[in-house]
Amino acid sequence: MNYKPNIILILADDLGFSDLGSFGSEINTPNLDQLAKEGLRFTQFYNSARCCPSRASLLSGLYPHQAGVGEMTEDLETPGYRGYLKNHCVTLAEVVKEAGYHTYLSGKWHVGEIGPTERGFDDFYGLLGGFTSFWDKRDYTRLPEGRPERSYSDGEFYATDAITDHALDFIEDSQQDKQPYFLYLSYNAPHFPLQAPKKEIAKYEKVYEKGWDRIREERLEKMKELDIVPEDTLLTPRSEYWNRDRNIQGVNPAWDSIDPDRQKDLVKRMAIYAAMIDRMDQNIGRVIDNLREKSELENTLILFCSDNGACAEWDPWGFDDWITTSNFLHRKEDLERMGGPVSYHSYGSGWANACSTPLRLYKHYGHEGGISTPLIVHWPEKVVRKGEIDHRPGHFIDFMATFVEITGASYPETYNGHRILPMEGESMLPAFQGNAAKERIFCFEHEQHCGLRRGKWKLSKVKEMDWELYDMENDRTELHNLKDIYPELVEEMKQTWEAWAKRTDVYPRRKSN
Repeated sequence: MNYKPNIILILADDLGFSDLGSFGSEINTPNLDQLAKEGLRFTQFYNSARCCPSRASLLSGLYPHQAGVGEMTEDLETPGYRGYLKNHCVTLAEVVKEAGYHTYLSGKWHVGEIGPTERGFDDFYGLLGGFTSFWDKRDYTRLPEGRPERSYSDGEFYATDAITDHALDFIEDSQQDKQPYFLYLSYNAPHFPLQAPKKEIAKYEKVYEKGWDRIREERLEKMKELDIVPEDTLLTPRSEYWNRDRNIQGVNPAWDSIDPDRQKDLVKRMAIYAAMIDRMDQNIGRVIDNLREKSELENTLILFCSDNGACAEWDPWGFDDWITTSNFLHRKEDLERMGGPVSYHSYGSGWANACSTPLRLYKHYGHEGGISTPLIVHWPEKVVRKGEIDHRPGHFIDFMATFVEITGASYPETYNGHRILPMEGESMLPAFQGNAAKERIFCFEHEQHCGLRRGKWKLSKVKEMDWELYDMENDRTELHNLKDIYPELVEEMKQTWEAWAKRTDVYPRRKSN
């Protein structure tokens, strides 16, 4: 057995806070649920509200703007918005490689044109950009070029399976010597386009006929039973939504008010989404089985999380064309083609609201529904809190500090001739061992949607609106705005956020002319 642990960091794409069975869902996720039962669940762990910023933060141990990816991969020519990982950050792969680790990435990169094998990963298979068909193998890349790659016959390829196939090949490669490995298993499921095998979709079509209002109620009750949220947690009203241009705003409708044809279309969209999660869990089970067969499960740290909250883009009906965001109402035989190779769908803000249960808002936003991820940690040799639930806040910036501590790696002051910014996060190892939590501050900004968490207090802000203040100990769902009761606290916390924003290159956003 390796003295140093293997590390597998599993990242889902656009998975909502309550989308796993062990976090309240009706979706079948037995493999992840078993990891949760044998490991530790964190209920207040934060990402950075959207795919690129979250991945930049996860990989670097910095806030996303510090790493150069404050928004997406467009270069806005300002320090916080270059659209790629800058030279003054190091990646998890670059750091643990110096400690003798093999480094592998199977799945989605999406942090700019400087690719994974240029930022410390020995091997890569997957998607360099943000999203594409799950059925078209031509959109998936093997790096370095010329390395062994699986071949798939026509109709055999499905991205979630292929990403796992290559991850298992990488693990097998690492087993040829005594070096430990770090595998970043970065699935593009369940991000749109919603596509899944028919046999998986069929499991869920009847499940969602009850609609999103009932699903939200049932998930909240299960979350209370599981101790994911307190017993007195209230379900938020149906959330608002905005279109992409933010010139249309509305509130998700009651399910019973929706036309039956539209309901059938929406049921199919959610069934496909659930099928994608189900299939991802099955593939995670393949990895766990491999570790168990090779007697490596005990000495492998497995972490599972999501890059942002559920995806509400851009209204209750979802879209069928990403460029125009237009929706097509599918009827009769059209319903049967949904999820297949020629289809393209999102599921909309109504279902995203359900997947964020019981939290407010979704991906993009600094409210809890946008930045909260389920986090499962499984490491039998070191996580002593079997099956426990931890409500302390944490953040993607903590992965770097955690990996440095457990691998014995040195976090560099310089790398390839560049000065490296110090880590922003803290090691999670004390939490794994049940040590008391201490008060921390986390800040958030994406597309001018903002947040700040300090101890039990939380500031949240939608771009066009004023700051709101919430007591997270008594109001995690952000229903009772206390800003008029504690105006001095609001001003104090706003100043903290502004100082953070200036320090971490949130400003300036765009190059001045």
